Amino acid sequence: MSVRTAVVLAAGEGTRLRPLTRNRPKPMLPAANRPILEHVCDALVEAGVDRLALVVGYRRERVQEHFGPSYRGVPVEYVVQEKQLGSGHALRQAQAAVDGSLLVVNGDRLIAAESVAAVRDAFTEDDARAALAVIERADASQYGAVRLRGRDIEEIVEKPDSDEFRLINAGIYAFDASVFEAIEATPRTDGELALTDTIARLVDAERVRGVRTEGLWVDATYPWDLLEVASEVLARGRVAGPDRADGGLERAGSVQERADGVWVDPSARVAEAATLRPPVAVGADCELAPGAVVGPDAALGRNVTVGANATVERAVLDADTRVGAGSTLLDAVAGQSVRLGAVTAVTGGPGDVRVGREVYEDQRLGAVLADRVRARGGVSFAPGTLVGPEATIATGAHVEGTVPGGAEVVR
Repeated sequence: MSVRTAVVLAAGEGTRLRPLTRNRPKPMLPAANRPILEHVCDALVEAGVDRLALVVGYRRERVQEHFGPSYRGVPVEYVVQEKQLGSGHALRQAQAAVDGSLLVVNGDRLIAAESVAAVRDAFTEDDARAALAVIERADASQYGAVRLRGRDIEEIVEKPDSDEFRLINAGIYAFDASVFEAIEATPRTDGELALTDTIARLVDAERVRGVRTEGLWVDATYPWDLLEVASEVLARGRVAGPDRADGGLERAGSVQERADGVWVDPSARVAEAATLRPPVAVGADCELAPGAVVGPDAALGRNVTVGANATVERAVLDADTRVGAGSTLLDAVAGQSVRLGAVTAVTGGPGDVRVGREVYEDQRLGAVLADRVRARGGVSFAPGTLVGPEATIATGAHVEGTVPGGAEVVR
């Protein structure tokens, strides 16, 4: 059977990635210099999918405005999940957009086209009702672990409390159309309908094919993970992306490899006395002043300015951000339209980071600065600092811990 339609689950907020997700959904956070969801859609298109159904919800306009009616010539249909009631509930919303068998992927994890194709091929060649990708991970206890018997899934265990598992559910699925009936028959847990619960029921009653893959698979769960995601993208050279020929608002693909591990958009203005240390990506309309040092493991989005003698290393700076002269940014993530005055200092991790009610010790994170943060100049950030959107920080202030969105910090 032919599987040409893919459903992408992209409705979630990503609460553990706050404050970056205050203004956009997790799939639209940057993986280096492009949104995570672009990388996901690239993998699907390259695997031969000719129709995309994006399930959107939280801040859905950010997805719809970015992708428009098509992506790389592939039609895009949007399905709205009004309330985030689980992955199974999200998939069920897409039933009317699907005719026949389908691929399903998560919109917030980087995946490889080869992995998608392997799952599709195993599903079409076998007599299984469903197939899913599994990948080996040392930290399987953080994900949905699986046990294989031959080529079939024997068991799925969500976040096991032992270290005996090495294979996890990679979140790449192929189903026949009866999956919607199976979802409907799945009991809810705490009001939510999880797709993994449906798959576990299929494992018990039917045959679910497990497909071992070894390709790209990167997940961002916490703010510091975005630095690891960027590092992986840069290391694999997945920076430029394809040319957009469909009239989308954003244009990827113009970034070119200037030297080994150095990608620069032709519209960027890089001073002769600036230094680019690979791997590094510089997006469209960026400007690097004399003496600026950018990289290694740094990604600049569209229209980023790095002032004279500033250093940006192991950092992700999203679109329209400005870094003042003489600043130092290490292990930093900046959202869109952040303004950092001269001699701003993010000295890098490790640091203790509070995410919700939990404190994660010794994480390699200098600071996260959400959209439209303003630091007037001479500001220093302690390792592990999180600053909410539209916060303002006075000249010479020292910032640590968590700063709420819209707050004003004085000396």
